[in-house]
Amino acid sequence: MTPSRLLPLAAALATMLACAPAGAQSLQQLYESARANDAPWQSARAQYDANLFRADQATAGILPTANLSASATRSALDINVPVADRTFGTQSALLSASQPLYRPANWATYKQGRLQVDLAQAQLTAASQDLIIRLSQAYFDVLAAQDTLSVVRAQKAAVAEQLASAKRNFEVGTSTITDTREAQARYDLTLSQEIAAENDLRVKRLALDVVVGGRDTQPLPLALPMEVPAPEPANPEAWVEQAENANPGILQARTTVDIATLETEKARAGHKPTVDLTASYGNQRNVDGTLTTAISNRVNTGTAGVTFNLPLFAGFATQNRLRETLALEERARSDLENARRTAAQATRAAYFGVVSGQGQVKALEAAEASSQSSLDANRLGYQVGVRINIDVLNAQTQLYQTKRDLALARYNVILGHLKLRQANGTLQASDLDRLAILITK
Repeated sequence: MTPSRLLPLAAALATMLACAPAGAQSLQQLYESARANDAPWQSARAQYDANLFRADQATAGILPTANLSASATRSALDINVPVADRTFGTQSALLSASQPLYRPANWATYKQGRLQVDLAQAQLTAASQDLIIRLSQAYFDVLAAQDTLSVVRAQKAAVAEQLASAKRNFEVGTSTITDTREAQARYDLTLSQEIAAENDLRVKRLALDVVVGGRDTQPLPLALPMEVPAPEPANPEAWVEQAENANPGILQARTTVDIATLETEKARAGHKPTVDLTASYGNQRNVDGTLTTAISNRVNTGTAGVTFNLPLFAGFATQNRLRETLALEERARSDLENARRTAAQATRAAYFGVVSGQGQVKALEAAEASSQSSLDANRLGYQVGVRINIDVLNAQTQLYQTKRDLALARYNVILGHLKLRQANGTLQASDLDRLAILITK
């Protein structure tokens, strides 16, 4: 992702509040910690290394092989003839080497090994993007839970104030016991919501701790007010086009098709001959230990040549293996088409999700202002006697619910930008680094 793509989002995130909680950590710090401690990421990294070593094994099929063998034996002959018993020893060593000259199946395996490197890289890229999204999701979940708890506590304070007012008015006879009971019921409900919000925040923090491998992780909050920009480019099809050459799922499926095609070549090679260059050098020493003076002889042999092998009939195994690989190749092509459609659908859905989220944020911002005006009007009406206590309580509840929904919508839009880049495959750690620099209170 080029820096210019991040400028609108960076401009939105650049508006931060003035102070940060003590010990709060930036998104980039948490990402570095997650790379070092997150178990799924470490597993994916180990699998990537294993895939690279497995790919290198395919090179062995086109390289020469050499073997050294040696033996030492002692033999005894016991023949029922006078003075016919004999013992003798044999020592031998053989060095042999072979170089494939024409082995189509081995070359196809070698090419598959090179493709396995591309497949492993696409898998690691998918794991990297998954780590970014999981970390960001946990990060913003904690911030959203903190905001929810703050809103609930503010609502509890407001309801407590309204409850005290209702009690005073009842004592002086300007209101009924109904107002007091309504305010008490709303206070008790808010108290239960506060307990639930505290527990939710605790759980969300534990989830973030699991990703980063730490304890009591405290993310840096975003600033308010903030204006989240629209996706750039402002065309979902442009994002879909990028997915064709960047989405890890499509890249994996495309590589799998190439590997399946080479597997078909290997199956066809079952009908083809093989030619190898072979060479060997051997030494054998025989020692007759029966005689008073041991007699030994040494034989040295050296050979070099070309070995030709032509398969004639293998019980129809080769033909059926070819049919199998052709069917698997067709399946791989279908999987590729499915990966393209899935990536396109996910990219479009993520794009429109961001656009819709932007509209929701603007609507909730307007709703917040309207709810605040409604609350002020209801409070004034309650003071002059044209509104009852339940009207004020309902206006308070509406305002704080709107504040909570607005905070969550903002986080979802920011996360939606990252998920959009994940959907089309262009999400990189550098995107998270730039965001981490800006998310500083």
